[in-house]
Amino acid sequence: MLHSTATSLLSDIVEEINTKPVVADEPFDKKRRGVAHVHIPRETAFGCPRDFLHNRFVYIVLSPRARGLSVGVNMNPDRHCDFDCVYCEVDRCKPTRETVLDTNIMAQELQRTLEFVRSPQLHELSVYRNLPAELLQLHHVTLSGDGEPTLSPKFIEALREVVHVRALGKFPFFKLVLITNCSGLDRPEVQQGIRLLTRQDEIWAKLDGGTQAYLNKVNHPNNVPLEKILANILLVAKQRPVVIQSLFPAINGEEPPAEEIEQFAMRLRELKEQGAQISLVQIYSATRPIQNAGCSHLPLRSLSRIAQVVRLVSGLKAEVF
Repeated sequence: MLHSTATSLLSDIVEEINTKPVVADEPFDKKRRGVAHVHIPRETAFGCPRDFLHNRFVYIVLSPRARGLSVGVNMNPDRHCDFDCVYCEVDRCKPTRETVLDTNIMAQELQRTLEFVRSPQLHELSVYRNLPAELLQLHHVTLSGDGEPTLSPKFIEALREVVHVRALGKFPFFKLVLITNCSGLDRPEVQQGIRLLTRQDEIWAKLDGGTQAYLNKVNHPNNVPLEKILANILLVAKQRPVVIQSLFPAINGEEPPAEEIEQFAMRLRELKEQGAQISLVQIYSATRPIQNAGCSHLPLRSLSRIAQVVRLVSGLKAEVF
């Protein structure tokens, strides 16, 4: 239960936000030099699903949070995940093409894909033909995919292969990003793998709410309590800075309750006070095709209000995507 002083502070902050007009954050592409005057249709750029380019394990995607092109490694071709998020783009009703991550083939695909995205061939594809060159520059390589990467039995093996591809020096240095729901961050092999990351690499840790009830509604975690998620974020964030990734959807047309946003911001504040190094809180909503028809994108104004609460309550940097 929150202490009375914290409760009083939170009430004052929320009242201040609710009585002042919210200025919507500019989408990141409006902040980027050289892109501000280019019209980028959302359905052409950030609304597209991942493109595997005939690969088995490696794909490309245009991501607002990557600020452009991202190459991804599907760590869970078997779609194993202990969350069942309402906004998930993965169709688990379809049979899987692969059940096991072959790390040797993945490494070969990664090298071919890195060569491809640096070549003029990428610009020849219809989806990318009319996009500005800045958006088509590789920003990072992610360990992500169709499930929770930290639960992959090939986690450490796959990470070693990706790090090896980077160490070969055939390509300009690229940042690695581990995208995780945090449930497996305390696994010994995952902790071992994290030590392979450089300081330029990042861990994007999911936190979609501040109460167990709301996480049950949005993430449908399978025996993963909020306390474990917070503990695992703290475990890693005491070792190295992390980025908190928080997706807020509209569910059946309803926005997240104000009380839930307050609790979410307090969890972030508590993590910070316990020593978590949080470099950024990403506030965003669903952009790519969603399997759940009752889930939709939250308006920019609503996302900006959430970011404002986060900044005022936690003192952390928050950005809207």
